[in-house]
Amino acid sequence: PIKKNDQFLQSLPGGVKSDGRNEPTGGAVYVRWGRKTCPGNATLLYSGVAGGTFYSTKGGGTNYQCLPWEPEWGKHTDGLTSGAYMHGAEYDVNTASSPFRKTNFAGNLYQYSVPCAVCHVTDRQVKVMIPAKKQCPTGWTREYHGYLCTGGDIYHQSTFECVDEEPEVIEGTPGNENGALFFNVEAACGHSLPCPKYVHGWALTCVVCTK
Repeated sequence: PIKKNDQFLQSLPGGVKSDGRNEPTGGAVYVRWGRKTCPGNATLLYSGVAGGTFYSTKGGGTNYQCLPWEPEWGKHTDGLTSGAYMHGAEYDVNTASSPFRKTNFAGNLYQYSVPCAVCHVTDRQVKVMIPAKKQCPTGWTREYHGYLCTGGDIYHQSTFECVDEEPEVIEGTPGNENGALFFNVEAACGHSLPCPKYVHGWALTCVVCTK
């Protein structure tokens, strides 16, 4: 009976041992927003397109989703009937003041659809996104860094996500179709933000770290 119990515990997610210790086997998963591939040290689970709630609606989900290219459907009814909808997402980055590098796309990001990649690292167990930083704390591995993005202040509330510093686009998609939007986030002094360390109007960086 003891051996069977040990086998059962070890089969649980994370490989829990009979002495109560956790055996780190699961790894860490994160989304690389703005890119179609993962960094060299990570495995691509899938790539797709960013989606979310329409920017001007009052309800719906607040978090962006990385939608796979090939959806799998269950039972369905034709037409819009549920009252909750998933839209694609576009970059809504000001062309003149965009902080992003043009390494992977030389044109203007504005109104292009946003790609995404879901990445897995097996030898690290936790991940964190740190706003206003480009480097990870000592002992952590930097997966990627970029600029903080979310929906516009006057629109539907959205989560803050880290978009890669060298973003890609989904070709053939510019057209101002709106949907969910990615604005780069700037520091705004005057309401409790510790300025002048945070500079009014400067784009906030971000970094995704694992350990």
